[in-house]
Amino acid sequence: MEDFSLITSIAIALGLAAVGGFAARLVRLSPIVGYLAAGLLISPATPGYKADSAAIQQLANIGVIFLMFGVGLHFNLRDLLSVRTIAIPGALIQVFAATAVGTGIGLAFGLPWREALVLGLAISIASTVILIRTLEDQGLMGTIHARVVIGWLIAQDIITVIVLAMLPSLGHGDNGPLWQNVLLALGRGAVFVVIMLVIGARLLPRLLSLVARTGSRELFVLAFVAAALGIAASAAAFGLSIALGAFIAGVAVSETETSHQVAADVVPLRDAFAVLFFVSVGILLDPDVVRANKLLFLAILLSVLFVNAAIAFVTAAAFPFSGRTALVVGAGLAQLGEFTFIVGSEGMREGLMTEETYAIILAVAAISIILNPIAFRTLDPIEAVLRRLGPVWRFIDRQGEIPQPQVPRSDHVVVIGYGRVGELTGHALSQLGIPFAVVEINLERARALNAAGIPTIWGDAGTREVLERTGIEHARSVVITVPEESAAFVATAAARALNPAVPIIVRARAGGEIRPLCELGANEVIVPEYEGGLEIMRQTLVYLGFDPQEALHLSNAVRDIHYQAEAFDHPI
Repeated sequence: MEDFSLITSIAIALGLAAVGGFAARLVRLSPIVGYLAAGLLISPATPGYKADSAAIQQLANIGVIFLMFGVGLHFNLRDLLSVRTIAIPGALIQVFAATAVGTGIGLAFGLPWREALVLGLAISIASTVILIRTLEDQGLMGTIHARVVIGWLIAQDIITVIVLAMLPSLGHGDNGPLWQNVLLALGRGAVFVVIMLVIGARLLPRLLSLVARTGSRELFVLAFVAAALGIAASAAAFGLSIALGAFIAGVAVSETETSHQVAADVVPLRDAFAVLFFVSVGILLDPDVVRANKLLFLAILLSVLFVNAAIAFVTAAAFPFSGRTALVVGAGLAQLGEFTFIVGSEGMREGLMTEETYAIILAVAAISIILNPIAFRTLDPIEAVLRRLGPVWRFIDRQGEIPQPQVPRSDHVVVIGYGRVGELTGHALSQLGIPFAVVEINLERARALNAAGIPTIWGDAGTREVLERTGIEHARSVVITVPEESAAFVATAAARALNPAVPIIVRARAGGEIRPLCELGANEVIVPEYEGGLEIMRQTLVYLGFDPQEALHLSNAVRDIHYQAEAFDHPI
């Protein structure tokens, strides 16, 4: 009789992962929490069905390959370089300090020094996936704070790749001095990277382009999957990890003309196998191990939630960026994720870490993922406390050379945010000869605007001091174009408090923001998504033969219905 244990294990694992991921999303948690819970349910630590963990682990290795391949494929050096003055040195300092703390905790609890070091490395690395999701939920994507913390984590990714290159040498540390093993590992890694990026970057584009010309998507997917798995496996010949090999494969493919199609095709493969990876991680979760080592568990958890956050905050505050940016960096790094799992699993594979220590790290990671959104919700009260400590906040919030432009003092327009929407508004005002002043949170953009002759105040428009410098008390109008929900709300309330009579026009991300913005003092709220849909409708009617004026009239009627329904909380 045929053995279907592997198929049964995979089917149950994926089914439970789907349910767990869905449940996690319902309560606004990362699906990773649900995947870990699915693994725990079919693990030896819980009653009921026991999955074929060895088979799932083998498939999970493919998940690691596709995860790291995807990281390499989407690796954006430009994003890192745009905030390099803080992200690169900041990440280096933070990872070193957090690793030292984690290693110290391990040694204090009697772990061998190699295991303690891997523990420290594993808990020094935050998850880019978790961070981006949290930034989106908090309405921070697109801000300078988000750019800095994402750049910081990109730098962490690079450090992780170096760590993965060194782990095999630590695993064979008895075969010579450690420094010699590390140098040999880095040397092998450098040779591998050069071969893959020089030769691979020449061969892969030709190979993928040749296959793409056949017009067969099946062959194209087969070609890049074979390339990814082959390059990842070849890393083993250099004594390196498959995770490092997969990352380099992704970087090599990212420079090809077919990279966008590869990125689109790899997503379902990556997601399916990555889910199995997270389930395999959950299988190793063991509540009994956590209970037996509760002091070590608590020490690591407190280190991740508070010490890591404090290290990141203090490190970021040492650079000439805003205090809010330092707070966002601190909150963003108070969690663990996929790279922690990968470093830990590679450490186990090399015999550097026991399953018990890994299980404790996994439990800490799961809790940190659950609690991370709460960390972001504490930023406002923490900032309020720090602001009351005048000299302390002034040190944290220093910006280097801050623009001090001469702005109009009366009968002008205040434009808050100078992205695409703000720039269009400013251009129209310039053409009409209407004076205006800009408030911009991005320091680099503020300097560029002042250099171009556009009077721009750098700072957060939610603060009274910044708005007062714009002469808002005597302004003709205030236009708030920032895309972030929280920033728009705070700026609207602050502007209305300083000038009860000024007309305030606000950009909103969604219709649900219209009513609360009006209650805060906005006279008009514009939803770009609505306006785009209305313009498409109007153009469609014109091409269908309607009179342009009639089409405009219908468009305006639909606009009034939608905006009034949202403003008065009535269903359409």
